[in-house]
Amino acid sequence: MDLSNKSSVINILRTHGIYLQKSFGQNFLIDKNVLDEIVSSAGISEKDDIVEIGPGLGVLTSELCKKAHKVTSIELDSKFLPILKNILSEFKNVEVINMDALKFNPPKTPYKVVANIPYNITSPLINHFLRAENPPSSMTLLVQKEVAEKICERDKKSSILSLQIKLFAATKTIGIVSKNAFLPPPKVDSAIIRIDVYKKTDPQFVDKETALKILEVAKKTFSQKRKKLSNTLPVEYKNTKIDLNRRPETLSVAEWLEILGV
Repeated sequence: MDLSNKSSVINILRTHGIYLQKSFGQNFLIDKNVLDEIVSSAGISEKDDIVEIGPGLGVLTSELCKKAHKVTSIELDSKFLPILKNILSEFKNVEVINMDALKFNPPKTPYKVVANIPYNITSPLINHFLRAENPPSSMTLLVQKEVAEKICERDKKSSILSLQIKLFAATKTIGIVSKNAFLPPPKVDSAIIRIDVYKKTDPQFVDKETALKILEVAKKTFSQKRKKLSNTLPVEYKNTKIDLNRRPETLSVAEWLEILGV
């Protein structure tokens, strides 16, 4: 069965009496070229363990199973479990878990995250994995285009979202995906991004305790991001070489480290 075919997807949903829920961000990818690009961009080998979030009907899951050593797929909506069991029956290297991905404890062994992320939990989901005791080596994700632009700082300005990611990882946009590649089509286009988590040996690596301290201070300044640091930076951090006439969105990670005196 071709799960990237619109008619096939509609038939499956009708057969099982499933109505898509906006609260779950359910938009199914039906473009085979985009599917192939996601899998290719993830750089999956037969030794890799993959964590997928929101498999839906299993279109991406099936492709991951063909490449990876093991796929752990997290699905919140129990209505999809019988469909996934049927669709993925030919694969012996997949485990489907019915739970909230934000409560999922990542593996203790190396893994990658590959997913068409439910749009309503993009930011908390990325942070859940980046701050995990054992974060993934990489995350290849399909997200809203606007969110991708913030994450990858297309306008060269930081946001709390981009800062909390770049403290832990490097980001890049792989490609833009039309809203017509989904069923039902969302209101906006999407983008494939890749997030590569820093190793302890990387020069950009910041330990978790320091990263969280930076975020604690940064959130106070970003709450009024149009104001200068002189007006928003806590007084105990104003004895710094950084120009306090600047706005928080212009600061690099190195400059936040300078402000904290690290």
